[in-house]
Amino acid sequence: MSEPGAVGGGAVRPAPGEDGLLAGLFDVVDAGIYAVDDQGVIIAVNRRAESMLARPAHELVGRDAHDLLHRDDHGHTIARSQCSMLRDFRAGRTILGSPGWLASGDGPPLPVSLLLTPFRLDDGTSGAMVVFHRRETTEPAEQDGAENPASLSELERLALLAETTTRLTSTLDADQALRRLVHIVLPRIADWVVIDLITENAEVWRTAVVHYAHGALLDRHDLQGPLPPLPPESPMPLSRALRGAASTLVTPQTYARRPDSGLAVEQRRLLKETGMHSAMIAPIRSPREVLGALTLGRADRPTPFSAADLPLLEDIARRAGVALDNARLYQQQRKVAETMQRHLLPRLPRLPDLEMTVRYVSAPDASQVGGDWYDVFTLDDGATAIAVGDVVGHDLDAAAGMAQLRNMLRADAWSHAEAPSAIVDRLDRMVARMAEVAMATLVFGRLESDAPGHWRLRWSNAGHPPPLLVSDDGQARFLTDAHGILLGTGVNLPRTDAVVTLEPRSTLILYTDGLIESPGHSIDEGLAVLRRHAAALAPRPLETFCDLLLDRVRPAGNDDDVALLALRVPTPGTRPAA
Repeated sequence: MSEPGAVGGGAVRPAPGEDGLLAGLFDVVDAGIYAVDDQGVIIAVNRRAESMLARPAHELVGRDAHDLLHRDDHGHTIARSQCSMLRDFRAGRTILGSPGWLASGDGPPLPVSLLLTPFRLDDGTSGAMVVFHRRETTEPAEQDGAENPASLSELERLALLAETTTRLTSTLDADQALRRLVHIVLPRIADWVVIDLITENAEVWRTAVVHYAHGALLDRHDLQGPLPPLPPESPMPLSRALRGAASTLVTPQTYARRPDSGLAVEQRRLLKETGMHSAMIAPIRSPREVLGALTLGRADRPTPFSAADLPLLEDIARRAGVALDNARLYQQQRKVAETMQRHLLPRLPRLPDLEMTVRYVSAPDASQVGGDWYDVFTLDDGATAIAVGDVVGHDLDAAAGMAQLRNMLRADAWSHAEAPSAIVDRLDRMVARMAEVAMATLVFGRLESDAPGHWRLRWSNAGHPPPLLVSDDGQARFLTDAHGILLGTGVNLPRTDAVVTLEPRSTLILYTDGLIESPGHSIDEGLAVLRRHAAALAPRPLETFCDLLLDRVRPAGNDDDVALLALRVPTPGTRPAA
C-alpha cells in the first residue's frame, strides 16, 4: 500500500488524476472524514477530522482505527467483539452507524454520529470511508441508544433515507421488506412501529405491531390481525391516512372522544395497550394506490413528536410504498406464471404395472415461465410415449415454444407408429420450418410391455442430459446411447435408437439440466452427484425418492427450472403405488 499524500496539512489520499478535486472536497465538507483500509488501518484524514479529534494527521495515519479511536462513553477502550463501530465497518455496505465515541487528543471522548461507506480505488486499494460529526447528547438519547428525529442532522436524515431505499428495494418479498422497515426505524426514531395494510379484498389488516425495549424488538401478536372496515368519511387520523391523506400527529387525546367507527375503537385500544403518548401516522402509497398506513410511536421516551418530524416519516412511508408495490406486482406475476405453467404441463396417465411421478420446480425468478417440460401419453398402437425436454430461453417465448414443440410431438408420434429416432428427426425438421423455437433438447422414448411387469424402453436423445437407470440394489448407470445433436441446429445428421429392459424394482429418471448444472461446477460433477444420491435412495418409495433427490442434488443457488420424471417397475405380482 502506498503512502497517503499530504494535502494542506491533512493526510488525504487523492484518486489518480483528481488530486485537486478530491482534496478540495475532503476539506470543504463540514464533517470529519477518515478512510481505513481492509484491515481497519487509517490511510487518510481531512482537516476537519484533525481539528475535531485534536490530533495531527501524522498521529492518525498508519494506526489501527479501533485501537486508536473507538471508546465507550467513559473514554475506556472497547473489546473488538463488543464494538458497534467495528461491527458497522465489517458490514461492507453504506450504513448509518450506531452512535459512538471517538478518542480525542485533548480531553474526554467525542460523542459522534457516523456514516460508513465502502470504497475501491483503481490501484486495488479498498476499505471504508467514515464521515462523522459531533453528536449533541441528551439524556433520552443516551438511555435508549437513539436520537430524536429533530436532532438528526441533514446528513443523518439523508443516510437514513438512503438505507431505507437500498434495503427495502433490494427484496421482492413483502414480509421481508416490512421486517427490514421495522429494523430501520427502531430505535432510531421511535420505540413503537405499527403497520396497517389494505389487502387485495379492500380489508384492513394490522400486519405488524413491534416494540423496542431493553435492546430487543418484541412483536405484539395480540394486537395484530384484521381491523374493522375503513369508514369512508371519518376525520380520524388513521382513517384519513388509509384513504391517502397527509401525515398527522396523534396523542391519546385524539381518540379520547366518542369513537365514530370500529376502526377508531381499535386505535384507542392500541394507544392504551402500548402506552404511546405521542405518535405520527402517514399513508403508505404506491404510484397506483394507497397500500396502508405507517405509525411510529413513543411510549418510553418523554420527548413527543413534532410537526418537524412529519417530513421524515412521509419520506420513509413513500419508500416503503414503492417497495411493497414492487413486491405485490412480483407476486401477481408469479401467480400468473405458475398458473400458466400448470396448464401447460400435462397430467400423468395411469399405467398398469408401472409407478410414475413427476416434479416441476420453478426457478427462483418465477415471474417468467421456463421452457422445461415433460410429457407422457398413450400411442395408437398401445405403447406409451415419454418425453422430457428443454427449450432454450427462460421467458414467455420459451414457454410458447415449449407448448408448440410438445403439441407437434404428440400429433406426430400418434399418427406415425415409428421408432423414436424417426419421430425426433421429423420433429427437428418441423422445428426449423414451423415452430417459434430457436433450439431445444429432448429425450423421447416408447415404453412397451409384452407381459405384466416386463417393460422395455426404446429411446432417442437430441442433445439432452442422459436418462439414469437405477436398480433396486443401488447400481446406477446413465443411458448414453442414441445420443444426437439438439433440435433446431439445421444440421441434418442421422439419429439412432437404443433399447433397454427395465428390470423389476428398477427406477428410470429423466430430468432437465437445472437438476445438475450450476455456476462454478461442470456437468460431469453434477452427473456424478446425481448418480451417487440416486443409488443411495434406490430403496425409498418413489415419491420420497424424488423429493429427497431434488433436495440433495439440485445445486444451491440454481437459477433454472427443473423437470423430473421418474418411473419404477414394481415387484411382479404387486400393484403400483397409487
